[in-house]
Amino acid sequence: MKKIIYTLFMSLPLFGANAQQKQGRVLYERTVQMRVHGMSDSDEHMMPRSLKDKLEVLFADSQSLRRSVPEEIPEDFQESGRGLQLRVGGPASGDLAYANFSTGRTVEQKEFAAKSYIIADSIRKLNWKLTEDTLTILGYPCRKATSQRIGKHKQGRMENGDIKNREVADTVNIVAWFTMAIPVPAGPECEGQLPGLILALDLGNGRAVYKALEVSPEVELRDIKAPSKGKTVSLDEFVKERDKIVSDMERKGGRRGMFLIGG
Repeated sequence: MKKIIYTLFMSLPLFGANAQQKQGRVLYERTVQMRVHGMSDSDEHMMPRSLKDKLEVLFADSQSLRRSVPEEIPEDFQESGRGLQLRVGGPASGDLAYANFSTGRTVEQKEFAAKSYIIADSIRKLNWKLTEDTLTILGYPCRKATSQRIGKHKQGRMENGDIKNREVADTVNIVAWFTMAIPVPAGPECEGQLPGLILALDLGNGRAVYKALEVSPEVELRDIKAPSKGKTVSLDEFVKERDKIVSDMERKGGRRGMFLIGG
């Protein structure tokens, strides 16, 4: 099987041989489905069914940088009358994610509770399977690849009027559409794993969906660099510190709670 997948990947450059863009900027829209378990019908009616935001990925010289695109958040999404705060896992305002495909390293800057953290790690690769499906996105011919990510995620549950976040085991089905017309392994997530730019990505059967809105060859090369502002921690240290902050907020805030999606 490994030989078959390798052969397919080696043959892919012919798929986009007419255009070989190797630097640029991609604007993505992300849609996250939202649900709190144990919520009454009246409370669930107050919750938005989905949350949308935008992010951009800059890429050049075997490197990429992902960052959020500031937008005005609707007032209903910022905080409900019961003090519900929404925090979606993934890129947030101020978050940066740098990847160096030559060294296989990533550096992320994450902001949480008015604090900044720097997390250096290696690119964690998944096992991908190519299909024969093709799709044209923004004029670029794309191939479909699928994978699974086994881990844990935060699940919100309403208990006695408060939002409680619980960590649950999770297997996420992943569908990516990538183009070899831009043979750079960048994307909104799963960067460094496929031989072409990811233009669409589905995580968890629609739980989180990314789609490219525009692709430009213009990019500020000086912006593509590893972030350095914040406390240097490992990923495990960041998760522990973040969970402690959330637990403290839930304990001290009464009916106020922070709802984590993903994360």
